[in-house]
Amino acid sequence: MYFAVLVILLHCPSLKAQDSVITINKVELTVPSQKVKNGMSIELTCIVDISKSASFWMQHAFLFYKDDSLLYNTTSEQDRAHYKIFPARFADSGSYKCSVKANGKIKSSDDLDVQVEGLSQPKLTALKTELKEGEVVTLRCEEPEEKPPFIFVFKKLLPSQLPQVKKKQELKENFASVEFPVEEGDRILRFQCIAQVNSAVGSETSEPSNVTLVTVVEPFSHPKLTSKSPRNVTEGDKIDIVCTTILAREYEIEILIQKDRRILNSARGQNSLTYSAIATVENNGNYTCKVELGRVSKTTSMHIVVEELFAKPILTPSLTDLDENQRLSLWCHINGSPKANFSIIKRPPENGVLLKTSSNFTIQAQVNDTGSYVCRAEIKGIIKESNPVQITVYAPVSEPVLSVANSSTEMVLGETLLLRCQSMSGTPPINYTLFRGNRLIHTITVFNNTYAEFRDRQTKLNNLREYRCEASNRHSHAKRSSYKMNITVIAPIRNISFGSLPHGEVEDGGDINFLCIVGEGSLPIDFRIFKQNDQKPLFYESKMETRVVWQKKSLSKQDAGKYFCEASNRARVTVRSNLLTVKVILASWQKGFIALFVLAVIAIAASGFWWYWRKKEKGNNEYLLFSGSTAATNSTSEKLESGQNHYTELYPGSGYIEDSESPVKSTGANKGSDHESAEVEYTEVEVSTSDPYKAPVKKGTDTVYSEIRKANNDSGENRHSRIEGSPDAT
Repeated sequence: MYFAVLVILLHCPSLKAQDSVITINKVELTVPSQKVKNGMSIELTCIVDISKSASFWMQHAFLFYKDDSLLYNTTSEQDRAHYKIFPARFADSGSYKCSVKANGKIKSSDDLDVQVEGLSQPKLTALKTELKEGEVVTLRCEEPEEKPPFIFVFKKLLPSQLPQVKKKQELKENFASVEFPVEEGDRILRFQCIAQVNSAVGSETSEPSNVTLVTVVEPFSHPKLTSKSPRNVTEGDKIDIVCTTILAREYEIEILIQKDRRILNSARGQNSLTYSAIATVENNGNYTCKVELGRVSKTTSMHIVVEELFAKPILTPSLTDLDENQRLSLWCHINGSPKANFSIIKRPPENGVLLKTSSNFTIQAQVNDTGSYVCRAEIKGIIKESNPVQITVYAPVSEPVLSVANSSTEMVLGETLLLRCQSMSGTPPINYTLFRGNRLIHTITVFNNTYAEFRDRQTKLNNLREYRCEASNRHSHAKRSSYKMNITVIAPIRNISFGSLPHGEVEDGGDINFLCIVGEGSLPIDFRIFKQNDQKPLFYESKMETRVVWQKKSLSKQDAGKYFCEASNRARVTVRSNLLTVKVILASWQKGFIALFVLAVIAIAASGFWWYWRKKEKGNNEYLLFSGSTAATNSTSEKLESGQNHYTELYPGSGYIEDSESPVKSTGANKGSDHESAEVEYTEVEVSTSDPYKAPVKKGTDTVYSEIRKANNDSGENRHSRIEGSPDAT
């Protein structure tokens, strides 16, 4: 019994463990509406479905997320939990989900997108609500319950006009500030703002903010411009122009009176200003009064008409361009011929020099009388001047001088010649003309006392070119011409060639002629001949020809190498020819001497060899003489029995005996049956000996005595030979 109870107690924990097994089937997040108006509430409900092994109470952990960031968490035994967002703002738009943790297990719902529509109304405030003209309004627009980024739009509301708009972006704050200037004429200003936001979930624009009013105080009144002059103003009358304004307080205003762009009078800290003048035609026009304070500026204008008392005088000259010492007359008059005080003035200087207080003026003109002349007329204190008349008195030009810029009368073909022409005296402007021969090249007008510079490019070869220049001005005299200048045109060196005779190879000790030829180039020409890598020329000559010949004598091996020619002239351009290779070879007698030397060496070697062979042959003959060889005897007998007469030539060193038809002298001969007798026969043989290795061939005669015995019964032959020769024989 106790054992059974113990088993039951031990088995109970395993049963309890089996009873607490769960699984999370589903987690769901719900909301009444996925689109919510700004200011309303977002109610999120997280519902979990769990399966259990038995019925028991269990705590659930609910976690609410927005855009994967934890918003809220709670623990409950219920199968659902709630989370409320109130009031909902645009920043609450996003993706929501919930997760449930139970008994070590976790499961999440699907994402749920919630959109909050609209923005809360922004709040607009002004830093100051009362300002003066010229100051600025500082405005602040704020979205206290929303989150950035924002774009704030500020509007200055204008009656019967489109509003003035300013925009400002704010990325980190929920407010922004801007400034609007207070302009002339502003009295009550109305401002408003709206907020805009752009995000990944969309964009929204708020309702307009409250309207903020700003009152503008006028610091001074609009200026008033009056004239104290008579209604019809005539030249000589006095005009008084007065500008006034009314100040709201004691401000440091600035008041100005101006005509067109020229300020006539100004004052600071005053509320009125006057401009006075004696009226002239120049006083016709618009006058403006301007009052300024800081950024505020107010203006008033008026137009004044001044009638002309008399017309501007007219100055008439007899001539405007005239020769030196020619008569010059000036007349001054006014249309309508009123009585006036006239005077004639010459400028420069700027104030002028009074020539005569009269309406006419006559002089014998000189160069220094050149200048600007005016006539001045005065009536009732009104002075008027005529338009200026320019008078130029011309001195004749002197003979021009033609020169070359680089002071050289030579130039290279293809280059540009720079010529200068100048007259040392004469009134400008002066016209300079350049001629090449009788052909006009160019004309230059000079307006000061300097030279004219001409450029002429030489494209054709003329050994001599003639130039001259002419100078003239508005003087009535004829043109002046310079002396003629001759310019030598130099053609540079071209097409150089270099050769030699003989060409290429020269015998040692022989001579060579170098020829350098120039195709084109002005004379004289400087010729130089160099050996390659030598700095100093081997030959130099200046010639009035386009070619030069130089003979180099007694060449040696050291003279072999490469040569070239250089040519130059006064064009200062050096032209180099191609390289010419010269080889120095052996002379004919040197070749013959070497050939003889080689033949002599060969002959000596052959003689030594021949002497060695003869010596060896002599040893062989002595051996045959004393050996008594049977084979040698039989061989000799066969020769003698051949039935023919043989002449024997012995060639030293040949190693054999040859039968020939050469003459043989015999002291005795036995024929036929005589061969059978045992007699001794002697035969004398002349041997011609020639040495093939020598020239000329040495001939000698050797006498050969042969003693022949014939054996009985043909059993054999014995021969004893003795050779006696010349002293040369061995």
